[in-house]
Amino acid sequence: MTALTSGTVPADRGVGPLLRAWRERRRVSQLELALRADSSARHISFVETGRSRPSEEMVLRLAEHLDVPVRERNALLLAAGYAPHYPETPLDDPALGALREGMERLIRGYEPYPALVVDGTYRVLAANRGIAMLLDGVAEHLLAPPLNAMRLTLHPEGLAPRIRNLREWRGHLLDQMERQIALQRSEPLRALYEEVAAYPVPDLPPETAPGGEADGPVPYFALPMRIEHEGRTLSFISSISTFNTPMDVTVAELAIETLLPADPATVKHLHTLLS
Repeated sequence: MTALTSGTVPADRGVGPLLRAWRERRRVSQLELALRADSSARHISFVETGRSRPSEEMVLRLAEHLDVPVRERNALLLAAGYAPHYPETPLDDPALGALREGMERLIRGYEPYPALVVDGTYRVLAANRGIAMLLDGVAEHLLAPPLNAMRLTLHPEGLAPRIRNLREWRGHLLDQMERQIALQRSEPLRALYEEVAAYPVPDLPPETAPGGEADGPVPYFALPMRIEHEGRTLSFISSISTFNTPMDVTVAELAIETLLPADPATVKHLHTLLS
């Protein structure tokens, strides 16, 4: 309490070390951050060492210029002695009813192509019939709530044995998670990464085309997920959408993932299957 009253926070705790960690993570110098935030390198140094207590406005301004996730901005404010600025509204709260309805309408409208909504740890919050179609044959214990998209995809009893280019797709997903972990301090996400990265990779036969011949070069415009379904190999390109300038922790961590058919054969099969 004395430290807060005097405006000085011990250097080994408080908001200073947290801000310094975010600045170093973003590879921004004190001078560059000061110029962005209309401050001075001296003041940034004093804040980071605990010699100066930043105002609430300054904490939010620095967090904005360091692109700190909304959840972590609240943590910075608490460390500086202020109340959290961003609410965390449950998705089933009536206040988010319009948002929830809009997302559900969006993924339904994407049918017959697969689409789902996940949170910051890949927990599945909503999914359409295209996703349900892909989950045929997945072990029952993986389908028990709460569903997790990464577990469903990479678990040996999930989609993994049917993904024809599993090693490539697995590498893409793990790289994606590593980038997220580097950008935010999420222990649940790190725990999930360690879990799915440790899954054994099933021994798969060489990938073959529908006619039985080994695949040659394919002119895909992005890495596809090639997955077997009812004796056919379907190809999808993944696209992820998030919300701009979120003002709520829950909304900030939502993502809508859509699987775009990567070839005409996949388009035809899905329209036939779900028509």
